[in-house]
Amino acid sequence: MQVTPLNDQQLIVRYLDGDERAFEELLNRHQQKIYTSIYLFVKDQSLAEDIFQEVFIKIIDTLRKGKYNHEGKFLQWAMRISYNMCVDYFRRNKRRPQVSPTDTFDIFDVLQNADLNAEQSMIRSQTHDKIRKLVDMLPAEQREVVILRHYADMSFKEIAKLTRVSINTALGRMRYALINIRKMVEEKEVVLQ
Repeated sequence: MQVTPLNDQQLIVRYLDGDERAFEELLNRHQQKIYTSIYLFVKDQSLAEDIFQEVFIKIIDTLRKGKYNHEGKFLQWAMRISYNMCVDYFRRNKRRPQVSPTDTFDIFDVLQNADLNAEQSMIRSQTHDKIRKLVDMLPAEQREVVILRHYADMSFKEIAKLTRVSINTALGRMRYALINIRKMVEEKEVVLQ
């Protein structure tokens, strides 16, 4: 008989009933995506680790106080907390986050990759390099929306709420990002395949 894994909400209920392993499973399930989103914004491994720990301290505190509302969207909620903590860090330090890959991390490395043969894998890697360079050239607000939408799998409604803009502004930023990428592809005659 196959055991169906518990969903996030079930794990939260078990954790609140005293099962520490339930929270560990919840953490293991989402830590890569949450940590990566933090790292994308701060571009510093030790700072990302510090903020990641703060995020989970806040999550634990909120759960224990019974302030988590049961929307069934734990990951989006955790991503909102991590984003807000990153924004708070930059406000305190009067810096704007720079969203770009580094030698140790690349957003496209964590995207799910179907089984590809060597040639397809190489073409995909080259395509990702080209797209990443184009995304890096976008204005910060557009770059932010592209990453939140395509990496964090957030809806435009969630992005709008997270970045404290209207949904139309979030949609507009994505639209302009796509227009700008298309324009750069044409101007630079970039071949994406």
